This record gives sequence, C-alpha cells and structure tokens, in this order.
Amino acid sequence: MKSHILNALKLTLCCIVFLGVLYPLAMLGVGKVVAPNGGKGETVEVNGRVVGYHRVGQNFDEDRYFWSRPSAVGYNAAGSGGSNKGPGNPDYLATVQARLDTFLVHHPGIHANQVPAELLTASGSGLDPHLSPQGALVQVARIARVRGISEDRLRQLVNEHTEGPLLGLFGTSTVNLLELNLALDALKN
Repeated sequence: MKSHILNALKLTLCCIVFLGVLYPLAMLGVGKVVAPNGGKGETVEVNGRVVGYHRVGQNFDEDRYFWSRPSAVGYNAAGSGGSNKGPGNPDYLATVQARLDTFLVHHPGIHANQVPAELLTASGSGLDPHLSPQGALVQVARIARVRGISEDRLRQLVNEHTEGPLLGLFGTSTVNLLELNLALDALKN
C-alpha cells in the first residue's frame, strides 16, 4: 500500500512539473516565434501609432463611420463572451428593439426589414470585427450625407474591402470594419 502511494505521488509531481510548467513554457516560446507580433495579435498602425487589432472588433458609433456590430462585452478582448440571453428574453428583446430604433433614427428612409440582424445582435464572442457587405452597404447613405462623399464612391470602397469566402467555398463574404473605416478616413472627396 505504501509503495502505491509513493508511486502516485511521484507521478503527480512529474505531471505537475511537465504539464503545469514545462509544457506551458514551451507553448509560450512557440507562440512568441510563430504567432503574429510575438503572440500579441495583429496590430494595425497608422503613422506609427497602433489604432487597433485586425481580428478584434471595436466600437464605431459615430455617424461619420461605418458602425460595428454590437458587443455584449463592451469590445473587451479579455472578457470575450455573449449575453447568454435567449431570443425570447424580454431584456434581450428590449435591447434589440432599442438598437433598431437608434439605427432607424440615424438612417431615415431605411425600413426595419432592411436592417441586417448583425447590426442589432452581438456575436457569440462579442468581438466580431466584421460585417457582411449588406451590413456595410445599408449605412452608405448616412455616411455620404455626413461626409459629403458620393454614395457610389462609398459603395465602391465597401466592395474594395470585401473579403470573399475562404477558398471561395467556406463561409461568407465579410468586411473588416477597422480597415474600412481607416480607408474612409484616408479617402479624398
């Protein structure tokens, strides 16, 4: 019996050292070498200043920008997650209705059935940096009015920043909003 306990303790100690210390340190080292930006994420820089991360959603809510998808976690990458409220939850329905009402006030001429669901509901992670092309295009009239840019030029800009499905087969077309809004700022009327 004593020998079994000693063997179990030795195995436990070896597992703690290997799985709790050596393996995580090895993965950290691999991540620093292989992952973009040493494992700190793909940053987007403008004039030498970091303005965001390529794969993390950010809050764009000014009328002069394409609005981002709502976030249940306030765009906090350290606290990724959804709201965990079901589609029948009264609080959730009130939140979605408030988002729809806000959208319609800022987009006269758009009807509720023309607003893509992605502009009213948060993604599962709360950090989705993309919209569908339709989610961006429905906002063109507002941005054209605020910035004094033609709607055709803004549609062209959205099309230039639309990424197709992976290998042309997997997923849907998306638009990275950070890249689109940076291109919008760089656009000359």
